[in-house]
Amino acid sequence: MGTSRRTLAAATAFVGLMIVVACAINPVTGRRELALVSEAQEIEMGRQGSADVIAGFGLHPDAGLQSYVNGIGQAVAARTERPELAWEFHVIDDAAVNAFALPGGYIFVTRGLLTHMVNEAELASVLGHEAGHVAARHSVQQISRQQIASLGLGLGSVLSPVVAQYGQVVGAGLGLLFLKYSRDDERQADELGFRYALATGYDTREMIHTFEMLQEDAKLSGVGRLPEWQSTHPDPGNRIGDVRAMVASSPENFSSMKIGGDEFLRRIDGMVYGADPRLGYFEGPLFIHPDLKFVLAFPDGWQTLNANDAVTGISAAQDALIQLRGAQGSAAEAARGFFGQEGLQAGPQSQVTIHGNRAYTGEFTAQSNEGGAVHGLATFIEYGGSTWGIVAYTMEERFASYRPVFQRSAGSFDRLTDPVALAVQPLRLRIEKAPRAMTLQQFNAQLPSSISLGELAMINGLDEGAQLRAGQPVKRVIGTPLALEGRRP
Repeated sequence: MGTSRRTLAAATAFVGLMIVVACAINPVTGRRELALVSEAQEIEMGRQGSADVIAGFGLHPDAGLQSYVNGIGQAVAARTERPELAWEFHVIDDAAVNAFALPGGYIFVTRGLLTHMVNEAELASVLGHEAGHVAARHSVQQISRQQIASLGLGLGSVLSPVVAQYGQVVGAGLGLLFLKYSRDDERQADELGFRYALATGYDTREMIHTFEMLQEDAKLSGVGRLPEWQSTHPDPGNRIGDVRAMVASSPENFSSMKIGGDEFLRRIDGMVYGADPRLGYFEGPLFIHPDLKFVLAFPDGWQTLNANDAVTGISAAQDALIQLRGAQGSAAEAARGFFGQEGLQAGPQSQVTIHGNRAYTGEFTAQSNEGGAVHGLATFIEYGGSTWGIVAYTMEERFASYRPVFQRSAGSFDRLTDPVALAVQPLRLRIEKAPRAMTLQQFNAQLPSSISLGELAMINGLDEGAQLRAGQPVKRVIGTPLALEGRRP
């Protein structure tokens, strides 16, 4: 007990010393604050995290749109207290309605957020908000607090390093997406975003409309692979009043400021709306990939994630994982590479046929960092000119109960033959002009959308009973909605 107390006292003293010496001047407030992460480390963390984001979720393929968003972002970033950072602004090809900032000036907005906005001023305000998090080093503060909290605890991965790549549902850098900022951080980012966008010449009253849209969107279920805004930010309803107060106290003549509605809508005309099923989608536990023409069934009730580089399922008890990803070489070569890894104990392996496709499968065991062991089943399948690896594992003592679950999932890999699933296409935005003065409801009756009137009103920043002027540009969503129930390819 005495030794434990001395160890605790030493650790406490070390933490205290770290807090004293690891302080830096906040570039926004000018105050000294805790910072265990240097600016060079901050930038490197952001660079690595940015690479993970791009690899895991992909950039929107429209180079013109990327340049457009980056141009607005660079103009906003130039107004921050850290204009010397190598700022980057990107559009993620994801349906979630969100934006986020990684340390060091790497900022992302989702395709889903852009489809829900109506003008440049809204976009500039959101980019300003995220730039505010970077300028005030909010992520550095959160990371520093986490490091202090974990000192001396010996926290380690439950996974063996050998199979850890299969346990990373998203890249390590993507953990930065889930940092929780305090309400004070969010309030400060709102104030900074308001100031930066206003200094860039935008009508920041549009920030209110953004928060109103986010309130409405929170009522709808998310359809993206990334978290929705409400999962990573406080309730927007509590912040609308703050923005209104900033507008009321500002001496600026907002009527002379830029809104940029027409240009913004022109840029997003034709954009995919909602989830893009061509990239793969889930119908219940069944993963369907129309472009690659295969299906794979995950167990019922498991949480699933479809990222660019892997499709993952995690058990409800979070004690087992199944992951599908591309593999190198033939099935035999991929199996030899996997089972031949140092630190992995391979079990019996066999060549099998799964729905007519050559495959190799076998069990494996590997030690975890915490003294236990993981036991799993790895299967490599040749299909469509490629090789696919399905790696499933759990803690060793639970493998016997999970073995048939793993086997059923790997054995479900099959060719996609359903013509409806093969031909499925995403919904798309179309910008139409109101043919005459009319209500939004009349517009929707004449030029119907594939979404509800309420959702149509939300993405246009209007009320359901709004009156449109002749020639007013209006978003419309066209295409056949994906039917997720009642079919099995």
